[in-house]
Amino acid sequence: MPTLLGMRILTAVIGIPVAIYIINYGAWVFAVAVVLLALIAWHEFYKMMQFKDIRVHYSTGLIGIILALGCTWLGNAQELVMVILLIVLLTMVKTILSHAIFGVSDAAFTILGTLYVGLTFAHLLLLRFTDQYAYISTELGSLSAGAIYLWLAFVGTWASDTMAYFVGSQLGRHKLCPAISPGKTYEGAVGGLIGSVIGVTALGAFAGLPLIHTIVIGLLVGIAAPFGDLAESALKRFTGVKDSGNILPGHGGVLDRFDAIMFAVPVVYYYIKAFIIA
Repeated sequence: MPTLLGMRILTAVIGIPVAIYIINYGAWVFAVAVVLLALIAWHEFYKMMQFKDIRVHYSTGLIGIILALGCTWLGNAQELVMVILLIVLLTMVKTILSHAIFGVSDAAFTILGTLYVGLTFAHLLLLRFTDQYAYISTELGSLSAGAIYLWLAFVGTWASDTMAYFVGSQLGRHKLCPAISPGKTYEGAVGGLIGSVIGVTALGAFAGLPLIHTIVIGLLVGIAAPFGDLAESALKRFTGVKDSGNILPGHGGVLDRFDAIMFAVPVVYYYIKAFIIA
């Protein structure tokens, strides 16, 4: 039987080259990949809520997420706001039409899950397609600016997670948030912050980005990513599940793997929009 570490390594060996291709290629390949990941994440959220007997309305979230991602990719901000309003209003209408089996708490979790998944994954599209016709020269050739910006979020998150694990396991003494995630420590969080800054700064140097921006982005990712991890841990602790799913051997589900990314990407996107291509 393969070990957990072995499954993790195998998944990474297969997943990383696929991620590199999809992110760098962009276009419809990336958009379709994000939509599929978001729909899997929604399914995982729905299944998690069942453990608490919360009747999340599946089709509302499914359609809402597809529309939100579609508007992000092909539409505009006004259309996205319309979709969000539609999700809220239709969900509340269901509490009236199906009041015997679908209460306000069910509606609240339906809206929460749809927006939590839909809006965070929408920012993967926003960041990847930011300034998409501009290219940045690197030692390995030219890459779309949007791809570089997205890699800043991914590399920073991975570096943060890796450094936090090693520092926390060796030096961790003071619990960061024991009620939600007993294994996390302040020492690990500091290590993760340093790891994010190093990872983002190294990638920024490779792409010729200004040092001050990459340091700030590294700090922001190093702060945001652990909150994304803890937010999903809070959902899992609330529902009493160990993993959100098992689609990624050794890593759990999409929410388990992308929880930190879901917080890091919006932070990078708005920083890029405000200070780099304003």
